[in-house]
Amino acid sequence: MMNKIYTLLFALMIFNLGLKAQTIVTDRPDQTESSSTVPLKSLQIESGILFGNYENGLIKQTLIPSTLLRYGLTKDIELRFVEQFENIKNDVSSQNEFGISDLEIGTKIQLLKKEGINTEIAFLSHLILPTGSKGLTNDKYGTVNKLAISHKINDKLGLGYNVGYNNMGEGKGDLTYSVALGIGLGEKFGTYVELYGEHAEFSNWETNFDSGLTYLIKDNLQLDVSFGLGLNHDMHYFALGCSWNIGKI
Repeated sequence: MMNKIYTLLFALMIFNLGLKAQTIVTDRPDQTESSSTVPLKSLQIESGILFGNYENGLIKQTLIPSTLLRYGLTKDIELRFVEQFENIKNDVSSQNEFGISDLEIGTKIQLLKKEGINTEIAFLSHLILPTGSKGLTNDKYGTVNKLAISHKINDKLGLGYNVGYNNMGEGKGDLTYSVALGIGLGEKFGTYVELYGEHAEFSNWETNFDSGLTYLIKDNLQLDVSFGLGLNHDMHYFALGCSWNIGKI
């Protein structure tokens, strides 16, 4: 079943290239955060479900759903809230944890966006609060930090990449990275291919690949489907999502 889904996504990626401007710019479904902030005083909801398998299927993760709220505080600053309902099942230990994960609150600040240049830069930072359910919380404060850069190559192609540093409250922390190539597919569809991962505790490199498809229902409403897999470790996931920019509130 998963092989058929992968084949369908790759077939769509090479069909009918073209791009249409849209009012909604999302941080999902790829791992690379966009270099844009949401419009002033507008609220954007980005939510989805994910089914993941790790370590030869012995660990299963389900997010039902994961939700990001983005609010335009100023023209260049947005507030961000991340929360998710999560289920982790470990077939080795027979543990089955279900509840909410730790809450993330943060901001994205646009540092560079000017007419006439094809580069945008933003900085993103989240504070992780130990508010999650037992078995799902880290029980410590943590931080997620990223520098997001993007380049418009032409009307059909865009390149985005992130470099960052995360610390979950102990150890040296992790260096994170991602690079995504976005491709226009007609007036409604878009796709991407991406490499991402981390240098965990500054000692072990982890590399992953993912790809996905977006469909623009309206200028402010978007659906997405995506999948990912580990390149040097055992992991794969499948996800579905929806993003909606409500407008000014």
